[in-house]
Amino acid sequence: MLNLSDGVKKALIIAPTEVLPARWRVGLRRRGLAKLELAKAARASFLIIGHPKSGNTWLKVMLSRLYQLRYDLPESTLINTDEFARRIPEIPRIAATNGCYSYEGEVGRLLAADAPDNPMRHKPVVFLARNPIDIAVSWYHQFTKRQSRAKQELINHAIETPIDRRKVQMWEFVRHSDIGLPFLIDYQNTWVRNIAALPHGLLVRYEDLRSDPVPTLSRILEHVGESFSDDEIRAAVEWGSFDNLQKLETSGTFRQGGMKLVNRNDPSTYKVRRGKVGGYREDFAPDQVEDLEALVRERIDPGLGYCRDDAKA
Repeated sequence: MLNLSDGVKKALIIAPTEVLPARWRVGLRRRGLAKLELAKAARASFLIIGHPKSGNTWLKVMLSRLYQLRYDLPESTLINTDEFARRIPEIPRIAATNGCYSYEGEVGRLLAADAPDNPMRHKPVVFLARNPIDIAVSWYHQFTKRQSRAKQELINHAIETPIDRRKVQMWEFVRHSDIGLPFLIDYQNTWVRNIAALPHGLLVRYEDLRSDPVPTLSRILEHVGESFSDDEIRAAVEWGSFDNLQKLETSGTFRQGGMKLVNRNDPSTYKVRRGKVGGYREDFAPDQVEDLEALVRERIDPGLGYCRDDAKA
């Protein structure tokens, strides 16, 4: 039996269905990718849950660097699921998912607070939270300029009002789309509840990973059962710094989709685009910022601390 990588398996689901009518194509892809997503999660040593643009890729980059240094692996290859484990079995498999959109929702259903007991609920799970306004702005750029056509089609078929990435404006996307700020607030609140109900769940805020990366990454590693020295962790954090990653991205170092350079001449297409905490304040007029922050204050789980007067972020 062929021992295919998860990336190849995904390509073998997407490529042959390209010629089919949209309705058939979406249905077949969703079913096939859902089975693959569940299989990846079942094999994984631990799971990372986070909405796109919550720091998932950044965390995987730092984890990749830890194993690159320990096992002398090339920096151009990043761990997504089994890229490293297929070479070196001692390196854990990782399942990173938003647990929500289209086929990725299958994992989310198994980890939901009201889900029946199942083996996946007993794995270490890390949820990356982030201020949903910062997510919304970065998600706009990701969805309109970096998202694969196949993934975008799957998401659009799952929401009531599909989004035309060629025409949608940032305010419309952030404030009024089906996957904009109100949805993102509900998403964060749902996963706060889900993580609290898991026996090995850990909630980590993107903002804390930014402000205190070494101790926060150390806490994540301890939670998932991986052991690295403080020097190794500091080296991974330094390599994963914004300036270094943007330099590596724009030089074409990375060959994988998640960090692959899309358009050198358009910084808004960069995976490492800005990474600022509270950067949304630069994108909207003061009255719009007030509107967005009021919505977050009204609806977000207060334990996350977002948009409060005494909050750090």
